[in-house]
Amino acid sequence: MSGKLIVFEGVEGCGKSTQIQCCYQWLTDLGRSAIITREPGGTELGQHLRHLLLQKSENYVISELTELLLYAADRAQHIAQMLKPELLAGKYILCDRYIHSTIAYQGYGRGLNMAIINGLNDMAIQGLKSDLTIWLDVDVTIGLARKKGGEMVLDRIEQETIAFHRRVQQGYTELATLFPDEIVRIDGNLDKHIIESMIKKIVSDRFFS
Repeated sequence: MSGKLIVFEGVEGCGKSTQIQCCYQWLTDLGRSAIITREPGGTELGQHLRHLLLQKSENYVISELTELLLYAADRAQHIAQMLKPELLAGKYILCDRYIHSTIAYQGYGRGLNMAIINGLNDMAIQGLKSDLTIWLDVDVTIGLARKKGGEMVLDRIEQETIAFHRRVQQGYTELATLFPDEIVRIDGNLDKHIIESMIKKIVSDRFFS
């Protein structure tokens, strides 16, 4: 495929949304055709799934396995409807979360069986891996404090225990160690303009050299 899939990962409040917007503007200024998407919620079906997954309800509790399956369903639809067609069209896709989020959140965070998670990921992506994954590494207490200091109401995942979020962070740390060529770590505590410059250099070195 002529396009590139660039994924942004990290715990809650790590700064993904800000850096995705900056990267998008930069690529557009360079004359590159770029789009922004997210998981869950990158398609019309995905938006409904996102609401189910992130809206905390007093009427029902989503089981851990159901949560995993809904994320897999969102990903399968996202790839079929958006990612593959846009990559074939030569687009630079900036995606807020992908398979490593499922491993970190449902695997490390929830403690679900990794073999099942990997199997579902493989089934959903059908061989479509990211060309680059940028992990914005920030301490969970700092990230959650950023979220709580904002105007948005915390979603179901953001309201999880600090222990859960620490397990998720440990998941990202181990994934980055296991896949150093695939996942590039950036210190999310740095000034946002410094992070922006680092991301530009990483993308340039990877794709424009």
